[in-house]
Amino acid sequence: MKVFEITSPEQLDRVKMFLAQSADRAQNDGADTDRRKAVEAIIQDVRARGDAALVDYTKRFDGVSLETDQLELTEEDMKKAAAAVPKATIAMLERAHENIRTFHSKNLRESWEESLPDGSMYGQRITPIEIAGVYVPGGKAYYPSSVLMNIVPARVAGVKTIVMASPPSYHGSIHPSVLAAARLAGVSRVFRVGGVQAIAALAYGTETVPSVVKITGPGNAYVTAAKAMVRGVVDIDSEAGPSEVLVIADKNANPNHAAAELLAQAEHDEEALCLLFTPSKNLAEMVLERLRERMARLSRIAIISKSLEAFGAIVITPDMETAIELANFVAPEHLSVQTEYATRVADKVLNAGAIMLGSMTPVAVGDYYAGPNHILPTMRRARYSSPLSAEDFRKTTNIMQYSKERLMRDSHDIEELAMLEGLQAHAESVTVRIRDVR
Repeated sequence: MKVFEITSPEQLDRVKMFLAQSADRAQNDGADTDRRKAVEAIIQDVRARGDAALVDYTKRFDGVSLETDQLELTEEDMKKAAAAVPKATIAMLERAHENIRTFHSKNLRESWEESLPDGSMYGQRITPIEIAGVYVPGGKAYYPSSVLMNIVPARVAGVKTIVMASPPSYHGSIHPSVLAAARLAGVSRVFRVGGVQAIAALAYGTETVPSVVKITGPGNAYVTAAKAMVRGVVDIDSEAGPSEVLVIADKNANPNHAAAELLAQAEHDEEALCLLFTPSKNLAEMVLERLRERMARLSRIAIISKSLEAFGAIVITPDMETAIELANFVAPEHLSVQTEYATRVADKVLNAGAIMLGSMTPVAVGDYYAGPNHILPTMRRARYSSPLSAEDFRKTTNIMQYSKERLMRDSHDIEELAMLEGLQAHAESVTVRIRDVR
């Protein structure tokens, strides 16, 4: 893990350069061009051959032979999968589901209209999208939490049809806990299709898979590239990069807790960005010591070691204000504030996907259970984008109705603005109405 100590403006600039390069790590991948070519070829093949291409790629990439009528799981398949999950796990999923549902129900906008004295009206109509697609990765691990985080907000928003796709990486199907979470959250249809081919199928449709209007959910670099390529045909949540955590800690922080957050994020994948900003050199040394001690006991030590070596850093800052400045610069996916006055520090951080306040709020509570969504902006996108919410599955339509009196009053200004822009037909669309009423 790299250690920087900022003692001059020049060192601060070097740290910012390292942080910017690390945050953009997925975009700086030397294999990006070859990956995009491979992704584009698969997308075009799925568009051309539909279900046949899905069957071929499932055999090639997942090692599972399916007929086209086996791509979609039946209701009976879903029931059997849910029955195979321990009742205690189902109860846990139900509690997490309720927390997520409650949280996402609190920030829904409502349609509105305003009638004016002259009989005119304007307003906005808020409606859910008609059909959403959810991608759930599989392979190294299984993610029922991601199922809930994607499907529950869509259901809260009022989406009628929610289609889920996930690779058949568990004995030729999808892990029972994932299917149980999907059934609990209210999924409409489930397909055992993964990777780029799943994104292409959701975007363009096949004989079996319906085309959707929005695709959400995490995935590997190939899935992320595929989502980027189909954006415009459909909407997507984001082009998610590898996981990120930033811990801001002061001299009073518990080094065990700070180290635990870095390790928890590092075990996601080899490109996870794990940072500690602290004004305390003593705390930095203790956290390094705890990392070395705890790593050896963790099952994913190989992944953690690579992540911390390549993208792990401790930055010793001259003061807390510099730590906050750097936090706003890097705009982390997850921010853990472990300081004496955590709220005061967090109030000054404007750029972060999610903020966990205090030593007793591990990132894991947001990942799994508390209710806020764990699908968050990465790669410094928290400077301008937000976590996934129910509002992301809704759209706004503007509504207006002019009365005769209001059009006559405003016609001159509208005609003048249209002519100012050189759009005579626009102006005449108003003029002809004024002539008719006179």
